[in-house]
Amino acid sequence: MAALTATLAAGLTDADVAQRVADGKTNDVPSRAARSVPEIIRANVFTRINAILGVLLLIVLSTGSLINGLFGLLIIANSVIGMIQEIRAKQTLDKLAIVGQAKPVVRRQSGTRALAPGEVVLDDIIELGPGDQIVVDGDVVEESGLEVDESLLTGEADPITKNAGDPVMSGSFVVAGTGAYRATKVGRAAYAAQLAEEASKFTLVKSELRTGINKILQFITYLLVPAGLLTIYTQLFTTHVGWRDSVLAMVGALVPMVPEGLVLMTSIAFAVGVVRLGQRRCLVQELPAIEGLARVDVVCADKTGTLTENGMQVSGVAELGHPTDGVAQVLAGLAAADARPNASMAAIGAAYPHPPGWAVTATAPFKSATKWSGVSFREHGNWVIGAPDVLLDPASAAAARAEHLGAQGLRVLLLAASDVPVDHPDAPGAVTPVALVVLEQKVRPDAGATLDYFAAQQVSVKVISGDNAVSVGAVADKLGLHGETMDARQLPTEPAELADVVAECTTFGRVRPDQKRAMVHALQSRGHTVAMTGDGVNDVLALKDADIGVAMGAGSSAARAVAQIVLLDNKFATLPYVVGEGRRVIGNIERVSNLFLTKTVYSVLLALLVGIAGLGSKWFGADPLLYPFQPIHVTIAAWFTIGIPSFILSLAPNNERAHSGFVRRVMTAALPSGLVVGIATFVSYLVAYQGREATAAQQLQASTAALITLLVSAVWVLAVAARPYEWWRVLLVVVSALAYVVIFSIPLAREKFLLDPSNLAVTATALGIGALGAAAIEVLWWIEGAVLGETRQMWRR
Repeated sequence: MAALTATLAAGLTDADVAQRVADGKTNDVPSRAARSVPEIIRANVFTRINAILGVLLLIVLSTGSLINGLFGLLIIANSVIGMIQEIRAKQTLDKLAIVGQAKPVVRRQSGTRALAPGEVVLDDIIELGPGDQIVVDGDVVEESGLEVDESLLTGEADPITKNAGDPVMSGSFVVAGTGAYRATKVGRAAYAAQLAEEASKFTLVKSELRTGINKILQFITYLLVPAGLLTIYTQLFTTHVGWRDSVLAMVGALVPMVPEGLVLMTSIAFAVGVVRLGQRRCLVQELPAIEGLARVDVVCADKTGTLTENGMQVSGVAELGHPTDGVAQVLAGLAAADARPNASMAAIGAAYPHPPGWAVTATAPFKSATKWSGVSFREHGNWVIGAPDVLLDPASAAAARAEHLGAQGLRVLLLAASDVPVDHPDAPGAVTPVALVVLEQKVRPDAGATLDYFAAQQVSVKVISGDNAVSVGAVADKLGLHGETMDARQLPTEPAELADVVAECTTFGRVRPDQKRAMVHALQSRGHTVAMTGDGVNDVLALKDADIGVAMGAGSSAARAVAQIVLLDNKFATLPYVVGEGRRVIGNIERVSNLFLTKTVYSVLLALLVGIAGLGSKWFGADPLLYPFQPIHVTIAAWFTIGIPSFILSLAPNNERAHSGFVRRVMTAALPSGLVVGIATFVSYLVAYQGREATAAQQLQASTAALITLLVSAVWVLAVAARPYEWWRVLLVVVSALAYVVIFSIPLAREKFLLDPSNLAVTATALGIGALGAAAIEVLWWIEGAVLGETRQMWRR
């Protein structure tokens, strides 16, 4: 067994690897994207809306009227635009995911190197250090103080000590110590493979926006059934104008009821957001994160790696005692004995690169919970290095000196001699202070501007760090983030009291990982939407439980694995762009939803009114009422009141703060507007309608009058949705209105689109009724603002 262990610990040969690849014993985990390109194509072509429009298109084509089948272009547009955007977003995500994925360090006889997870094979030896994610299941073959957090799999928050022979599971991560393990289960056989596949899907679930749209579509479906059945019955069995005209009128009524572009525009807005953020090297692992961060009102930022640069440098050493061995030798020895140094120890190793070569008898890795690490040397004593306020008596002169240095925003570590070996249960025991190691962290040049942005957007920022509280407060103060500082060791444990303290203070030092998580929960308990930023193992639990977890790309693989957003460029300053992208998506989708749903409301209402009139004609002998529009009319009506404007508005800049209650807000706007447009159009049609004795020309004039009224009022719905105005929004509304003027002015267009505005009295009446409808929509917009408690503004300030 010893020989086998030695062979395994040395790693596989290239021939062994090739044989396992040939046998299929590779870590072929499922792709991170939920859908392949063929699946994306199928999902965008075979939709419910495309099916409805496709059936209606076949019915129209059976009448021989090709021009009335123009709405069939919507099927192509829905499919092609949706496919292009989702494939583009998928490619962006996949490329970024390759950059941002965890890369295990694999030991083979040909050399030790970081590989992609998919290159790991069965029986590979994988080395571990603090922050490393365990990518496949295996058994530990080497360990030195190895502790693993399995909370993401088991819910157990306490780290578990791992000895040689103990199993480790994929999905867990190392919190302390070093070691290596042999892969025993790879690919889909690994414990967390299914969980990882589910967690990394390219998905739109758990989104208030998507949930709201689904509710609205469900409501519309309930309206479509009775309105559609009534339309089919009255147009086919009461008008007696022949099957061809009846079928065209029926399709003309049904097509505008379908909000064909709403889901499409939402998908495009999200997909474009992914691509835009991808260009800023921001990996969005879950699409709702774009929306979620726009709703965030509290950002919990870790200091190290977020507000300050990851790298550090030793700026000075203040000796407190007179050690037998020189301080420089001790520091060099400590750095050399740490196989996986953190940022602090790496800085010490860079400053003292010549270790004395002392024999190591015991090591204690750094842990977030204890705040110190140490090494015992055979003939040169036991040495610990860590937080002065943890290792020292607070009343001592050394503690006071460390506090003074920390108040300048510097990171201070205490080097001390211990009276017990560092692996002793009572370690660190009684310590003798020897020196204060002063480390300098550079504040990120863009951190101040980012904090200013959040302040302007009324987003609170809480700095939560494991560093000394005074030092954390000093850094925050440098960045203009003023407020009370709290040492987390004094935080209450009772949830309500904790929530009070967290709300009151701005910066927190000496925060343990479990406290970070508790603070996130405390803020959430007060109704806040919380984003947590971090890069280390000690941030993982809080990242996982926050509404939005944001990890730095250079941080630990465990942090990247649980975060919804990964900033691959490690820039805290990218967050405002993510917030802005979320606000653009939410605000613009709300705008275009108003347009689409207004159309659905007035289409359903018009169909019901015409249908009821048709039933009246059958029961009371009145004139039958043919539906006013043919399919070509509703097609051109949608071009410049909804289709083209909604596409432009959905991609436009929008920094308005996101509001909750999407469904209530959209329906409050769309329902009254739709009722006004529908009633105005129906009245205009009734005024122009000449009864059963009407000639074909008079019927066409009545249909044209109804369309004119609809266009005037619908363009005003667009004018209201485009507010607050900027020059390009005004231009959009004006061009949309002028487009219809051009269509009505060109003889060929009038002929092809079945329009006849030649009866000036009828046309003038239609324009007048449309203007009254527009005035009613304007009044309703101001009333709606009062109902929702919003200050309406015509122009952007």
